[in-house]
Amino acid sequence: MQSYDVVIVGAGHAGAQAAIALRQQGFTGSIALVGDEPELPYERPPLSKEYLLGDKSFERMLIRNAAFWEERQVTLLPCRRIAAVDHAAKTVADEQGEILGYGALVWAAGGEPRRLACPGADLPGVHVLRTKAHIDAILAALPQAEKVAVVGGGYIGLEAAAALTKFGKQVTVIEALDRVLARVAGEPLSRFYEAEHRAHGVEILTNAAVTAIEERDGRAAGVRLQDGRLVEADLVIVGIGIVPSVEPLLAAGAQGANGVTVDESCRTSLPDVYAVGDCALHSNGYAGGALVRLESVQNANDQASTAAATIAGKEARYEAVPWFWSNQYDLKLQTVGISTGHDATILRGDPAARSFSLIYLRGGKVIALDCVNATKDYVQGRKLLLVPGVDTAKLADTKVPLKELVPAE
Repeated sequence: MQSYDVVIVGAGHAGAQAAIALRQQGFTGSIALVGDEPELPYERPPLSKEYLLGDKSFERMLIRNAAFWEERQVTLLPCRRIAAVDHAAKTVADEQGEILGYGALVWAAGGEPRRLACPGADLPGVHVLRTKAHIDAILAALPQAEKVAVVGGGYIGLEAAAALTKFGKQVTVIEALDRVLARVAGEPLSRFYEAEHRAHGVEILTNAAVTAIEERDGRAAGVRLQDGRLVEADLVIVGIGIVPSVEPLLAAGAQGANGVTVDESCRTSLPDVYAVGDCALHSNGYAGGALVRLESVQNANDQASTAAATIAGKEARYEAVPWFWSNQYDLKLQTVGISTGHDATILRGDPAARSFSLIYLRGGKVIALDCVNATKDYVQGRKLLLVPGVDTAKLADTKVPLKELVPAE
């Protein structure tokens, strides 16, 4: 059995940053970074955007090159999926039964793409979006496909739809709720993006529940909807979120449900076990203290740095401002804060001008902003989050810079 001072499970943004941050904190112990893919740690956001379009090579997506990890004495263990955790023995075991010992364990395993639970969901021609291998499979299938159905009107589904239109494909987005982005954004933003996609030739179907993937010649041939309609498709892409990969931790007794619960220092309820990134369920002050999982590079990096500092013996708390982004066509959406639980919205600017912000309030305080081609609002608006005394009556006035609305201390 090989043992390491720190074993990091998951080689995405969170896992890679945990290893980097440990060395930055002066940690000199041994580190193993365990990933279930064959590649070096790489950035995931470009997968559904620049990589799918061919605008960014995989080499440019690497978080660090091979020499970096060797120089920092981080042992990379690819193609391994950890299946069990024994916190009493301080070991983990992979699916082949190989055991690794640890002094501290950082769980950064992220999640698996959520699959459809209907007949035909596992047919050839049905794809998901999460890894390089997933995108490579889509790219290999594209030359033979004319009609593409994207199931899921969240950000990843819309980003894929935007990219596929540039290949000249006939794209249909199928969303079960009454608007795209319904889980993460206010209605004005949803309607704006629906109109933009339709203007680019994408068909948007809302209130459209999927009941089956239809088959022809052993492959997916269309998506059957609850109302009986058939959306013909040579290729089906499913983008309906992720299932956090935490089963081994929960089986070992860690607290959690939709993710694994962590405290402000990213500790789980198991001794010397931390969790960071997409799978970490944490109380977030920008969500009113609610337990949330944040699927973003910002969250992955900042939680990883918090866990690394704690392991290195320093006081650290995760209190970072959440931010996200999405690129679709020539639209750059930048989000700061968490809009969940808002009780009012203010539209700043004109969506018809394709540059505007949607500002979310709760109890009279700004809690989040969605900024479309409005970088100044994004940069200045983050200083308004949860600040008392903001003159909300002036938020809609584009002639007043948001920085002027920050109350004097």
